[in-house]
Amino acid sequence: MDFRLSDEQQMLAEMVGQMLAETCTGADLRRLLDGGEPRDAARWEQIVALGLPGTMAPETAGGSGLGAVEMALIATACGYAALPEPLVEHAGVAVPLLAAAGIDLGPALSGSTVAVGHPVNPFVADADTADALLLADRDAVHLVPREQVTLVHQPSIDPFRRLFRVEWAASPQTRIGVGALWQETLDRGALSAAAQLLGLAQRSVDLSVAYASDRQQFGKPIGSFQAVKHHLANAQVKIEFARPVILAAAAMPPSPLARARISHAKLAATAAAETATHAAVQVHGAMGYSWEVDVHFLLKRSLALAQAWGTPAFHRARVAEHVLSAPLGADRTFDAGQIEEIHREAA
Repeated sequence: MDFRLSDEQQMLAEMVGQMLAETCTGADLRRLLDGGEPRDAARWEQIVALGLPGTMAPETAGGSGLGAVEMALIATACGYAALPEPLVEHAGVAVPLLAAAGIDLGPALSGSTVAVGHPVNPFVADADTADALLLADRDAVHLVPREQVTLVHQPSIDPFRRLFRVEWAASPQTRIGVGALWQETLDRGALSAAAQLLGLAQRSVDLSVAYASDRQQFGKPIGSFQAVKHHLANAQVKIEFARPVILAAAAMPPSPLARARISHAKLAATAAAETATHAAVQVHGAMGYSWEVDVHFLLKRSLALAQAWGTPAFHRARVAEHVLSAPLGADRTFDAGQIEEIHREAA
């Protein structure tokens, strides 16, 4: 099999990355913080104009009809830019759920956003700017207009990932589905978070390499010192190990094996982001602890996403369940073909 990205996929990733590089700089983020604004209206309009909210929406509903791999590439670019707008969870999580439930996608593709209150997350992110919320009542899925809920703000380490406790009452009028929708949503959310963590990790290394190339100490760039090289090399190695795991998980159709792969991807991406963001703070020295450099945006987002859509303990348990439940004699990793073969022989 050819696991390389297609030309179209590479062009999509480059297009989104270039757009965000131009519109979502550190200066843009600081301007939003200073003004107390949760998002940039002009940037969101540009995102909508590019059709990104409809990435995973069916073509028959006005979307692009693309898959999880393309969404993972977009999410990685969003993580790299530390994008404050909720594009990833809206396009990669909420829109597919609405489509599966047969809901009209018109508003969701034209600029309105939908926040997702999955039971695995204690709070709902970006609920204050959403037009509607997807909420859980036991195994039922409800689509509730924001004006019908009460939002209680919760502290968040990431100022651009605002968290809320939602007080609401379920009704038959808001119920849109049950059962498997929440499981599929969890997998999409975890995979989207993993892809964002990968982008955050790579941006942390890139910023640190640029800084270490310019910063002089003892008459030479600090990037020439072994200790600095090792920090950044270790981070880059974890990034390169996480990248194929994320893409492999995105390429698989839904199955118990795919869920284990997604958990593996979330764990690998979390480890890469943790190593990269901590290395970035160390490489920047005292500047790494200040508001003047962009490292703190990346560190805070990575800490927030590491706990979102399943904690590391949650995902380790899912991987362990897959490994320990494999039939006797099977490759206890992720060899789907061998596991299926042993099941057939046992039957």
